[in-house]
Amino acid sequence: KTSAQRPTMAAVTQPRVEDVKDLTRIERIGAHSHIRGLGLDDSLEARLVSQGMVGQCQARRAAGIILEMIREGKIAGRAVLIAGHPGTGKTALAMGMAQALGPDTPFTMLSGSEIYSLEMSRTEALTQAFRRSIGVRVKEETEIIEGEVVEIQIDRQASASSEKRGKLTLKTTEMETIYDLGTKMVEALTKEKAQSGDIITIDKASGKISKLGRSFTRARDYDAMGASTKFVQCPEGELQKRKEVVHVVSLHEMDVINSRAQGFLALFAGDTGEIKSEIREQIDHKVSEWREEGKADIVPGVLFIDEVHMLDIECFSFLNRALESPTAPVLVLATNRGITRIRGTNYKGPHGMPIDLLDRLLIISTTPYKEKEIKQILNIRCEEEDVDMTEDAQDLLCRIAMETSLRYAIHMITTASLVCSKRKGTEVEIPDIKRVYTLFSDVKRSTQYLTEYQHEFMFSEIDAPAAATSDVPMAEA
Repeated sequence: KTSAQRPTMAAVTQPRVEDVKDLTRIERIGAHSHIRGLGLDDSLEARLVSQGMVGQCQARRAAGIILEMIREGKIAGRAVLIAGHPGTGKTALAMGMAQALGPDTPFTMLSGSEIYSLEMSRTEALTQAFRRSIGVRVKEETEIIEGEVVEIQIDRQASASSEKRGKLTLKTTEMETIYDLGTKMVEALTKEKAQSGDIITIDKASGKISKLGRSFTRARDYDAMGASTKFVQCPEGELQKRKEVVHVVSLHEMDVINSRAQGFLALFAGDTGEIKSEIREQIDHKVSEWREEGKADIVPGVLFIDEVHMLDIECFSFLNRALESPTAPVLVLATNRGITRIRGTNYKGPHGMPIDLLDRLLIISTTPYKEKEIKQILNIRCEEEDVDMTEDAQDLLCRIAMETSLRYAIHMITTASLVCSKRKGTEVEIPDIKRVYTLFSDVKRSTQYLTEYQHEFMFSEIDAPAAATSDVPMAEA
């Protein structure tokens, strides 16, 4: 239709029907892939079931208050501890906070034992994690050309090796201009599949072309449009404009770029190794200058350390000092330990942490789930894993979760679904759950088995039962 209206545009490649493909986002189903946020309303009250979160209303309300303080930038350099029984949703709370903060706020996840496997000192690993969690919002102005494509003329060349030439006519609501195109711009337009009626922007510095959508005046050009077709208004004013572009980079990315010979490519090289303190000081000084000039803002993010009891006394001392830094992120810690030994010492402490660090923390407690909440969680996981299960089977799975653990019951969902598919069934039923229960032991049954038959295992440290006492001297000998 377009070529019938404008014969001069015959050289422009039009997208054929077979070129249009549906882009499907592929995501692996993980333990917390069903979490979409904290499930709070506008007054920070926790909904019973919302955004993948179930129960733990008190803990979610507390996390919501912390979230608001993070957004307002009032809690940078503070620390929060999420403490509770195993399987009570501590990591889910942290994931909910990450989802609610959005992509512009840096969120770094770290396991307490992870820092011991890196090829660098523990304090360096924690420093890098801290600086990954601190974003710098850099503002810069760039000149762009923005308008609606009226016509594209590409000159046909006698040979393929000769340079491509053409003309591009752009307009706004107030003006219209013709631009001469070179080879680079012709190829960029062809790659973007720009055509008459598209609203495009051209970055004058780099020559990059971006297609914003179709003009509303062309909404009736075709009888059928793709689901992804976006209509926008024709730009107003002049074609050439100055636009503010905002980039968010972390301090660690700036450290890596300035500490390696390959610069930006060092970010893709994997292990970055240790970074000199002089480079970090220079980066901090430069960022301070940008802040004074109004070119940049600090975005305090979140550093989440799971299994924090695995850190030793040196790491805890470092955290004490690092939290006093003016650019420190919000530190969120999680542990399921009670009163236990502080790693690296002979002393015991609550949650395996020193008292002086605990004194700096806001502590959020999680409580065991109730039966109704467990059933709702299992129902959400069935939907997430695309498993159909009968009501009776869900009730049985809920009882198993109450007697064993929620994690064990969640693991049974997919395995029971596989057993169901083997018998050509469409819904998981009670026999499928029972079959999986007999195939896979939970912690209690496994421990009971080991206790009964421990004398038949190697290097058992539990005293043998009375029936096997006669074998003990021989084993010791």
